Amino acid sequence: MRGHMDTSQPDPGVARPPKRSWRRHCDEFKSHVIAMARQGHGSVAAVALANGLNANMLRRWVRESEMADDASAATRTQAAMSPPAFVPVTLADFGDRTPAAPEPSAAPSASERVTVEIRRGTTSVSASLPMDARSAAWLRDVLA
Repeated sequence: MRGHMDTSQPDPGVARPPKRSWRRHCDEFKSHVIAMARQGHGSVAAVALANGLNANMLRRWVRESEMADDASAATRTQAAMSPPAFVPVTLADFGDRTPAAPEPSAAPSASERVTVEIRRGTTSVSASLPMDARSAAWLRDVLA
């Protein structure tokens, strides 16, 4: 065999490239650089270059920061608009007496009555009812 070369084993005389390691940046550094990029201290690329960062990474940090700000603002708005879970109500103290119920009127006038006509096929039913809770409940049951 002429000139057979085994490439499965690395040649000890050839330098290997250094293993790539990812840098980690602390939150304070990220916040500082994001603030600089947002405040307009030059372009985002210039801020990234001045701080030894890749411009695309800084743009991603700024975008993620803006999305987090938008989400927290939406949460605050929703919390401000939602009604409280518990509403305290103060009741009047009547002591040992209860409030008097309103006196029922003798007969409702024509303006306090409702006339209902229900037709089913050839059958027709008409009713003149007083405008009160019982009549409203009856109408709900009939029309449901």
